[in-house]
Amino acid sequence: MNELKKKGMTIAQKILALKSGKRRVEAGEFVEANADLTITNDTSGHLLVRTFRQAGIPRIWDSEKFVVCLDHLVPANNPQTASNHNLIRQFVQEQNIKHFFDINEGIHLHVTVEKGLVRPGMLIPGNDSHCTMFGALGAFGTGISIPETVELLATGKLWFKVPSTMKIDLFGSLSQMVTPKDIILEVIGRLKADGAMYKAVEFSGDAVKTINMDGRLTLCNMAVEMGAKTGIVEPDETTMDYLKGRTDQQFHIVKNDPDAVYERIESIDLSTLEPKVSLPHRVDNVVSVNEVKGVKINQAFIGSCTNGLFSDLKIAAQILQGRRIGASVRLIVNPASKEVYLKTLNEGVLEILIESGAVICNPGCGACIGATKGVLGEGEVCISSANRNFRGRMGSDEAKVFLASPATVAASAVTGEITDPRGFV
Repeated sequence: MNELKKKGMTIAQKILALKSGKRRVEAGEFVEANADLTITNDTSGHLLVRTFRQAGIPRIWDSEKFVVCLDHLVPANNPQTASNHNLIRQFVQEQNIKHFFDINEGIHLHVTVEKGLVRPGMLIPGNDSHCTMFGALGAFGTGISIPETVELLATGKLWFKVPSTMKIDLFGSLSQMVTPKDIILEVIGRLKADGAMYKAVEFSGDAVKTINMDGRLTLCNMAVEMGAKTGIVEPDETTMDYLKGRTDQQFHIVKNDPDAVYERIESIDLSTLEPKVSLPHRVDNVVSVNEVKGVKINQAFIGSCTNGLFSDLKIAAQILQGRRIGASVRLIVNPASKEVYLKTLNEGVLEILIESGAVICNPGCGACIGATKGVLGEGEVCISSANRNFRGRMGSDEAKVFLASPATVAASAVTGEITDPRGFV
């Protein structure tokens, strides 16, 4: 008993304890927790609506705690998609859902964050595997299935197994043109796709304080690519500054106990980090950019919920300013949201990208899922700032997708082959 009292709790444990009405919870324990919010998008939303109706549930538990956003196949790419969108819109009206964002707002994950709906200490299970991204603001975000989401919409509660926590201790400083995307690729390359299976991954250390919110969102977004249940950054001044003007709602800042117990601690010296690339067709197949430099590309993509933010487009513009993309290359850019689109427009970033030869698409998922824009043909090669490079992810099963930072993608678009962006400093 004394031993238990000495053990501190991590952020993930504390949030699940708070939401399940317990003073403390242990890793491996099962708890029924009250969710603060849940979300869905158009690719899963129409299935969610049909399943909800088939279950005979008349009303969702709280119309203000459900976010619906159309972002993957926008505008609609075929009659079936259009019908699915209209089904979702009808459900939104029926259920009087307050937080609905149609095809003009952008990626549901970012829109939810930008609108101040994600706050520290919240529990947000959502209908997308990359809901881990919400941990960038000190929340517990995680992906759940459609049946689980139906249960959550009906009751406001869901059962969770309390995850153990791994700490990624970051120290040192990033070199120019080395970015948070390179950090998370390094982590995934070390731990592999199953290295954090059903664990909370906490990004910590002195260097985290130097990473802006865009970078933190990137880190937590891709935590799921190593199997994590959630990715978390402890709230600090950067978190508070980001939330200013975005919400007037109260929130509970949850921090680690000084004696919190971690299953594993992985330390990374950022000063030694080089630009990284994931080779087809596995996210965890990570090498330094110079190990694959010279590989010819047909397409370059900057966007997705991982790297479609202002910082991402700005660093690409720094490389592309005064330059043109290679004659045999297509550069496709998808701002993550309307907010990002307008900021890049107002600050001249989009002008630089367009003058370089880039095609700017509407805010949304775009080429990441290979459904409406930037579809790859047989034998084509793409370097992408997205989060997944599985076979067939962006089109043909015979295409190859390399993952890299927006800086590496932009540099490669100029030369027509995979290129170290540090050469452009």
